[in-house]
Amino acid sequence: MTNSPQNLARKLIARALVDGDMSPGAEVRLKADQVLLQDATSTLTMLALEAMGLERIKVDLACQYIDHNLIQADFKNPDDHLFLQSAANRFGVHFSRPGNGISHPVHMERLGLPGRFLVGADSHTPAAGSLGMLAIGAGSVEVATVMAGQPLAIRMPEIMGVRLTGSLPDWVSAKDVILEMLRRHSVKGGVGRIIEYFGPGIEGLSAMDRHVICNMGTELGATSSVFPADQAVRDFLAYHGREGDFCELIADEDCGYDHTEEIDLSALEPLIATPGSPDNVVTVREVAGVPVYQAYIGSSANPGIRDFAVPAAMLEGRQVHIEVSFDINPPSRQVLMDLMRSNALTSLIQAGGRLHQAGCNGCMGMGQAPASGKNSLRTVPRNFPGRSGNADDRVWLCSPETATAAALTGVITDPRDLPMDYPHPATAERGVDLTDLLAAPPPAADARKVTIVHGPNIAALPLIEVPEDSLAVPVALKMGDDVSTDAINPAGAEVMPYRANVQKIAAFSFRRVDPTYVARAEETRESSGHALVGGKNYGQGSSREHAALAPRWLGLRLVLAKSFARIHEQNLVNAGVLALCFDDADDHALIEAGDIITVTGIHQGVAQGREIAIRLADKGIEIACRHNMSPRQVEIFLAGGLVNWFKARFADSGTAGAA
Repeated sequence: MTNSPQNLARKLIARALVDGDMSPGAEVRLKADQVLLQDATSTLTMLALEAMGLERIKVDLACQYIDHNLIQADFKNPDDHLFLQSAANRFGVHFSRPGNGISHPVHMERLGLPGRFLVGADSHTPAAGSLGMLAIGAGSVEVATVMAGQPLAIRMPEIMGVRLTGSLPDWVSAKDVILEMLRRHSVKGGVGRIIEYFGPGIEGLSAMDRHVICNMGTELGATSSVFPADQAVRDFLAYHGREGDFCELIADEDCGYDHTEEIDLSALEPLIATPGSPDNVVTVREVAGVPVYQAYIGSSANPGIRDFAVPAAMLEGRQVHIEVSFDINPPSRQVLMDLMRSNALTSLIQAGGRLHQAGCNGCMGMGQAPASGKNSLRTVPRNFPGRSGNADDRVWLCSPETATAAALTGVITDPRDLPMDYPHPATAERGVDLTDLLAAPPPAADARKVTIVHGPNIAALPLIEVPEDSLAVPVALKMGDDVSTDAINPAGAEVMPYRANVQKIAAFSFRRVDPTYVARAEETRESSGHALVGGKNYGQGSSREHAALAPRWLGLRLVLAKSFARIHEQNLVNAGVLALCFDDADDHALIEAGDIITVTGIHQGVAQGREIAIRLADKGIEIACRHNMSPRQVEIFLAGGLVNWFKARFADSGTAGAA
């Protein structure tokens, strides 16, 4: 690290750096301090730890949260909870029980520390950047190796500095800031970047306002987002009885960035993302008057007390529209109790609100699905088609103010047009201490006495063979840009209970893209395998490793795309799937579903360079492609995936955890 002024993101990376060149695009390896786990993805993490033969985690702290699969319609989800709790005890992981709340805000409340490096098995892990942490999401198996002491390897991001000036007007909040970023940059605008916010405008944003912005930085495709650890962070930690954990962390004066831009907070107005993608952003006034069936506040994207207190004040003495379901999703048990003590919860319930347990819930289709074809205004981070649980859903993303305005009027309404003054509810005083609800693991000496509980729905990770040196595979699906992991492996109450069973969850692969895919793919599983073709940003969205492992189980061997989302590209490598990019994006048009793609000399080709040629034998066409794997990733791919690679290098030698 040079003596020149440094931005905060580079300072945080330098602190965690094990080795590598901090030049954008070069691979760096970073040592994690903390790990965040959530039940929808960490069943695979715990299965991987079992497969690796790990004795005890080798990071300072990890916490397993139960926040996604909360519906207990049968044995599957509660069995997963018991499996995860017993595995947490076995490996030395803290445990947050069902109902404690969503991993991201609860981690901020209880465990987050400025300056530390957090790796999470969830794509919204960068929400912790609101505390001045370096926080990066990764796939489930990758996180298992981090817990086993391996550094997280990523491409060094560019740092994008966003200078905030002014202050938010009445009826405009932090959600509108990140929606403005999405309006400017799209879901691909943050790829390969960490977004660092600075400037005089940040002084008016609380730590939880910053959480909103960092959380949805993931929707920009960003590796992470970060704010300084300043007075707002000190105030947040003090509120939760942890002021002693504060340390100031700011960028050096006169530091530089790879990219810069400015947002005048004073000039923002209420914004909304129309159905289909978080970057379909327009002003609320452009779509005012559209009928609304559901208004939903809460989730990991708007978890602050003010995100409920402001709606409560708006609704005090009023009733929600008779045709609107007004859903209240507290993000944590602490926030729920604070709302109870302040009487804000009473106002929400008296107005007609429907209270749900603290958790992710409807954000990813675990209940609260809207009626067929009806509009749902939500403060959640994503609105990919079908994510709510209904194939024909119409989910709009907006601020709590805009969602509550619609709840009152029955139509999309700019909250500035309501006949009321903007409320400024008082901040709740510090309430009940709930720290002990995060159960600590038993001492290491007792860990071997713990039996990991495997219910009938929990299956071992599928074995992955060393990849073939040549392929002749049919194209099972050809897709366009921005295919999300929700499209590859759906969320929702029907699918997610199989997150601990790759073989069962594979049956839902691409169900909303092409219902015939699974049957056709299975025909290739024991023979040639098959290929998939995508456009730009293939695999955006959730970090779920099932989106790589489930198609792999069905015979996937090759994915061609114009470009990949960071986590999914790594997950494909971890699953032993060859991921290639077109040298010329226009060549995407040359391939059709059903074409036979041949690739030869794969082992030598990936080891000696980046260029890989594919051939369409029936068309007599050769197409130039390339892989993006680092030498370490090439090793992982050639070993048949990350678990095989780890076991070969560390498990038998007793050196697990060596850098």
